[in-house]
Amino acid sequence: MQRPEHSIRLLRPLLLMLLLAALGACSGNEGMEDLQQYVIEVALRPGGEVEPMPEFVPYEAFAYSAASMRSPFDIPILAGSGEAAAPVSIVQPDFERPREALEEFALGNLNMVGMMTRSAGTVALVQDENGKVHRVSRGNYMGRNHGRVVQVTATEIELIEIVPSGDGDWVERPRTLTLQR
Repeated sequence: MQRPEHSIRLLRPLLLMLLLAALGACSGNEGMEDLQQYVIEVALRPGGEVEPMPEFVPYEAFAYSAASMRSPFDIPILAGSGEAAAPVSIVQPDFERPREALEEFALGNLNMVGMMTRSAGTVALVQDENGKVHRVSRGNYMGRNHGRVVQVTATEIELIEIVPSGDGDWVERPRTLTLQR
């Protein structure tokens, strides 16, 4: 068995000879005459015209003049009192009542497709986004925003939605669903 020091001594001259052979092979200029001639030709060509620099319009700063005014997203403050305005109406949806079938759909995905007149009043026919037709009358709920039907006519359904006001309260918003012809 040979010792590792002995094999390293033999390996060093062999690696040195391989490195010198590789460097010697790279030093020759055979076959490079055509490339050198092309580089000289390109360098001697006349230069082309350079396009003039585009003219830049100077930046004009915008002065925001409403910075000292009240933000439109703040709660309005009553003039002179220094306190926020009380909510106009105290409305809140009834989270305890059982949800109806049309409350799982957005109001924009529901279409009034017809109506029927009965002794109890007018009943609207509403098609959901799955194609199923439902009967809706006054007092029913529809849409995701707690929309309560307040009136059904021959051409439309009027309802009141209860939506968040943005400041933690709720507000009522009237909406209509018109008959699709």
